[in-house]
Amino acid sequence: MVGNNAENTYADESLLSRLDQKLTKVEDVFSFTSAVVILGLMVLGTINALGRKLFGMPVWGYNDLVTLSMVAFTFLAISSMQRVGGHIRMELVVRQMSGRMLWIAEFIGVAIAIFIMVVLTYYSSEAVIRAFELGDSTIDREIVTWPSKAVVPIAFTVLIGRLFLQLWGYLRLIADPDVQPIAVPVMAEIKELAEKEIHDAFGDDETAEHSLDALDGKEKVDG
Repeated sequence: MVGNNAENTYADESLLSRLDQKLTKVEDVFSFTSAVVILGLMVLGTINALGRKLFGMPVWGYNDLVTLSMVAFTFLAISSMQRVGGHIRMELVVRQMSGRMLWIAEFIGVAIAIFIMVVLTYYSSEAVIRAFELGDSTIDREIVTWPSKAVVPIAFTVLIGRLFLQLWGYLRLIADPDVQPIAVPVMAEIKELAEKEIHDAFGDDETAEHSLDALDGKEKVDG
């Protein structure tokens, strides 16, 4: 098996893996769009500050545009983070588990998440429909809000798809804990996380190697 572009996951020719890779492409587009929105807001903020300071001409509807755009970079990348296990969560109990018990706990967590996300998707969709029918708009420049609100159920729908793939992935691991994990994030050990952060921080292999040696020495002393 070979690693795909999602950290700590693997790919093969199975249906689950193919669906995982297809959904990954959608998630990558959403993440890229989120990054573009953030960059656009940074540029817009600079233009607004310069325009207000130098010419007394702020960007039209700046506050409204920022408010509406925040939805995009808040929710569009949510499924990508779920794919790689990037969301903050409590692992004090889960890290003590291994084998089938770990996969059962992860399966239950994902099943609960699916229920919650289905409820949130339903009500956020209703909010979009209501905003469209009422012609809801911002207070200042009266920009319609339904396109911004529509981002939420769309992002949640992609997330639900990701959660169902993870549910499938955990189910096969429960059936056989020895198979290679597919479409699910695998928790890295504390040492692995430290090594990655050291390499990312220093970049230079020699400096990173010295830091890793120091880490190993501390572990031996503590032991």
